Amino acid sequence: MYPHKIFGLFYLYGLMIALGLLAAFGILFYYGKKKKVEEKFIDFIFYNGIISIAVGFGAAALFQATYDYIENPENGFHFNGGITFIGGLIGGVICFLAIYFLLRKRYKTRLTDTLSMFPCAILIGHAFGRIGCFFAGCCYGKETDSFLGVQFPHLSSPVHPTQLYEAAFLFIMFAICFYLLMKKDFKHNLSLYLVSYGIFRFLIEYLRADDRGQFVAGISPSQFWSILMVVAGVALFFAIRYLEKRKKLKENDRVEVIETIETVEETVKENEE
Repeated sequence: MYPHKIFGLFYLYGLMIALGLLAAFGILFYYGKKKKVEEKFIDFIFYNGIISIAVGFGAAALFQATYDYIENPENGFHFNGGITFIGGLIGGVICFLAIYFLLRKRYKTRLTDTLSMFPCAILIGHAFGRIGCFFAGCCYGKETDSFLGVQFPHLSSPVHPTQLYEAAFLFIMFAICFYLLMKKDFKHNLSLYLVSYGIFRFLIEYLRADDRGQFVAGISPSQFWSILMVVAGVALFFAIRYLEKRKKLKENDRVEVIETIETVEETVKENEE
């Protein structure tokens, strides 16, 4: 395994988290500039994002503490330093939406107008975070004799570097979503993210050996939430498609009204002449 510190001073886990956050916000500002999104709205997303990320880290720790308590209630409820990404994602999203709906009337731009940008930011930030997990020696996989196996100092045998598997998947998904967003103006990136990551995370849990407790028999907590992510992604796809159809119908109706008015005006002018 690579050293988890640089020059004995900086933890690589923290460095990767910082790089992930910078990349995520960099995507936000790049998208805002290229698509000419209302600057005030981009600033709002930035500050809302900072608050939501902080809340997300708290939720990630809370979810893990809850898993631990459900598995071993005799140990009591306490925070042991562990966090879980999906728990953080849920907490962060709830916080972000709560602040948005509280303040949305201040902006002309609506969240639905920029919805496909958010998966890109999440994916790139999460990808760097998973590399950080590799350097920290957490979130590892099961023992393996494969050439892919990595020997972590605190383990007795080589294991699957599931952190790097996941990071590779996240970088690939980021490239796909970012291309679809910038080149195709794709409206379903969030659905694509929820379904693809949900399926991937469900499957890779079978390779992981970093126990995070269990509250549904037969599957890990992450597999439970992965199933819900897939369901939510499918439902969101149809919801967005319905909203897009309504939007087009309204635009067509508006065009027809304008054309009718113009025709009437032309008729009036001709009669006056």
